[in-house]
Amino acid sequence: MEVKNSVKPVDYADSMKILEKRVDDVISGKKGEFLWVLEHKTVYTAGTSYNSKDIINKKIKVIKTRRGGKVTLHSKGQKVVYFVINLNKRKRDIRKLISNIELCIINILKAYHIESHADKKRIGIWVEDKNSTKKIAAIGLRIRRWVAYHGFSINVSNDLTMYKDIIPCGISDRGVTSLKKIGVRRFDKINDIIINKFLDIFH
Repeated sequence: MEVKNSVKPVDYADSMKILEKRVDDVISGKKGEFLWVLEHKTVYTAGTSYNSKDIINKKIKVIKTRRGGKVTLHSKGQKVVYFVINLNKRKRDIRKLISNIELCIINILKAYHIESHADKKRIGIWVEDKNSTKKIAAIGLRIRRWVAYHGFSINVSNDLTMYKDIIPCGISDRGVTSLKKIGVRRFDKINDIIINKFLDIFH
């Protein structure tokens, strides 16, 4: 699996072009699987099942995407993990794929002594924070010819107040949090941890 690690923020539209091209190359057999860890400048994106009611501030610009899921936010301090995984060479099992992605995120957070869990009714990864359940990681996928792509994001040190303009992932009864918000002070090696935990599962 090719691994790319971007230090500077990547434009969202540019990243989508690169990702879609890689999917084409995997389908045609020109290239292999791909993992890409990056950050985006502030951008609100809407997945294929979004509802306009989830956009509270109608003045913000929202980019419609091909991934599954609803409305989310990417911004500085949030790690975005894109991948292209060829399920033709693995098991053609989307449930198993999602379970493995959830396990990967849980293992990343464990490296910071954070206990987290998946929720069958609400996609993403959740933590208990001050007697309430809050979302710390979002997942969005698309499958084309059994090639899975897009990925997940983990809130590390991003500005959580920016979520007030949307209902994140269409879930109004639970808040969002980040590693920084729940007390983690050092995350300078998080890219390495993300890559290692991902490759542990998708080797």
